[in-house]
Amino acid sequence: MTKVVLRVLSVSITVLLGVLVVCGLYQIGLKCYDFGYRVYTEPAVSKGDGVDVLVQITEDMGTDEIAELLEEKGLVRDARLFYLQAKLAGFKKEPGVYTVSTSMTARELMAALVPPGEEEAEE
Repeated sequence: MTKVVLRVLSVSITVLLGVLVVCGLYQIGLKCYDFGYRVYTEPAVSKGDGVDVLVQITEDMGTDEIAELLEEKGLVRDARLFYLQAKLAGFKKEPGVYTVSTSMTARELMAALVPPGEEEAEE
């Protein structure tokens, strides 16, 4: 009788652990899909005209620091997401002071963070 109870308990624990692993993998998959989807579809922080914000980019700033600065200023929701978007887009920083808006998408922000005249040179 004890062997049967132990066997049932062992099978129950194995099934429970299996269900927990599957649920955990499902949740991780959802988070990864959501993050990947947002890389290409993340909307601007605000709709309409938005709020203009001054941003100063210095020579020694890396893309990660620029992303953190944009998040601190309320221009992007997630610095990690902007960092990935910038890397995928081949964003090249240019030191300077820029006026950008909370109604800009990440792609528009990257385009705005290039001094006037530089866009034509790149094309």
